[in-house]
Amino acid sequence: MPRPARSAAAPVAVPVVAPVEDPVSGSSAERSLRLLALLAHEGRALSLADLAAQLGLPKGTAHRICTQLLATGFLARDLDERSFVVGPALRQLAFDTLNHGSVRGLRHEVLAALVQEVGETCNLTTLDGARVLYLDRVEAQWPLRLTLDVGSHVPLHCTASGKLFLAQLPKKARDAMIDGLPLPRMTASTLTDPAALRAECDAIAQDGFSRDREEFMAGLVAVAVPVRDAAGEVRAALAVHAPTARMSMADAERRIDALKAAALRMGGLL
Repeated sequence: MPRPARSAAAPVAVPVVAPVEDPVSGSSAERSLRLLALLAHEGRALSLADLAAQLGLPKGTAHRICTQLLATGFLARDLDERSFVVGPALRQLAFDTLNHGSVRGLRHEVLAALVQEVGETCNLTTLDGARVLYLDRVEAQWPLRLTLDVGSHVPLHCTASGKLFLAQLPKKARDAMIDGLPLPRMTASTLTDPAALRAECDAIAQDGFSRDREEFMAGLVAVAVPVRDAAGEVRAALAVHAPTARMSMADAERRIDALKAAALRMGGLL
C-alpha cells in the first residue's frame, strides 16, 4: 500500500525579541543629553572618537546622535570640521535658563546693589562660543555712558570679561582659542598680537581679575572678576566700566573688592 504523502511541515514561529537597552548608554534622548552635557562640561571641541570613548558608545551610535544634534542646532562643527562644539540652540537654552523667573530677579538685585555701591555701570556676562554674551546689566545714572543690551555680544580679546574667560581656560584650550580668534584692532590699545594676549592672560590668571585699558573703546576702562558656581567653575563674570573722564584705571581697581563680594553672592544664584 503506498504511503500517504507527507504534508509540509508547519512553519515554526520565531519569537521576536525586543532589543535590550544598554543600561549604560540608555535611551536615545538620554544619550543625546549626556553627549551635550559632556561637551558643555569640557568647554572645548571633541572629536567623534573622543565622544564615543568617553560616553562608552559605539562610534556609529555617536555619529548618528551627532548628525541629529547638528540638524537641530544643538551641536556645531569646530573649525577643523572633524570635532564638535555646542551649537547655537544649546547656548540659547542656557541663556534662557540663566535668565528665567525669580532667580534672574535675585541676580539683578545683586547687580543693582553693586551699581549703587560702586557708582558706575555693571554687567553680568558669560562665555558664548568665542564671544562674550551679556546676561544682565544695570546702568548708572550718568549722562555719559555706553549702552549694550542684554543678549548683546562683544569680543573676547579686547574686553575685561572676555580676557577673563580666556585666562580661566586650561592653557592648551586657551592657546587653541587664541589661535582661532580674529584679533581686530578696536583702538590704539587693543592687543592684536597672540603672544601679547597670552602674556596678558597669564597675568590675569595670577591676579584674579582682568582689565580693559581702553582696548574695546577709546575713553572707556573696565575691570572684571570671575563668578564661580558651587563646584568652583567659572560660569560668568562681573564687570564695572566707565568713561576715563569719570573713572581712571586706578579708580576701577579700587572697586575690585566690591565686585568680588558681589560675585560671591552671585555665584549662589547660578
